[in-house]
Amino acid sequence: MGKTQESERNIRTIASRQQGYFTAKQALEAGYSYATQYYQAASANWIREERGIYRFADYPATDRPDLVLWSLWSSNRKGKPQGVFSHETTLSIHDLSDVMPAHLHMTVPPSFRKSAKIPKVLVIHRAILAATDIQEMDGYSVTRPLRTIIDVASLETVSAELLEQAVRQALQRGLVKRDDLAKAAELNPSSRLAEIMQSNVLLPCRVTRHRILP
Repeated sequence: MGKTQESERNIRTIASRQQGYFTAKQALEAGYSYATQYYQAASANWIREERGIYRFADYPATDRPDLVLWSLWSSNRKGKPQGVFSHETTLSIHDLSDVMPAHLHMTVPPSFRKSAKIPKVLVIHRAILAATDIQEMDGYSVTRPLRTIIDVASLETVSAELLEQAVRQALQRGLVKRDDLAKAAELNPSSRLAEIMQSNVLLPCRVTRHRILP
């Protein structure tokens, strides 16, 4: 196998895990010099989506490629994505509630820095996420349902009705445990989550049994 073929195999292997996307750094490590990268883009073999981020022109359409793009955008100098999609965006990804976010919410470490201006499509939140808070998806990461509900409950950007709906659906589908929600509410008694857990709205429905007379 020639060097060119090996380089293409390497970068396509990487891109296959990222819905057809890859970074200039990944391409360089796969064997493409910056001059060759420029040629590939000029030849329309690669599509330049953002600074330092490409997509194969012949890659099939995928589900939510925008999430992969902005995940790669959040990469640090070592090439590791720092952003984890969260809040309303992850409510939508987990199909919890009827929320329809107008922006992509992303949680990054407190030390996260970008020299370029933050794109308008992104809403950046800063927090330290535990490994247990994160779920890996198809080329990007999201917060798990429990962490997502806790994050959304801490802000006023989602209505109480949608938050309650998300909690109900997460419980019904077994995505979260009632005990875990209760523990989270105890840590912040004044939160909206605590209000929901203390109310009767989440109590199991009572089933009335009627005796059928002969």
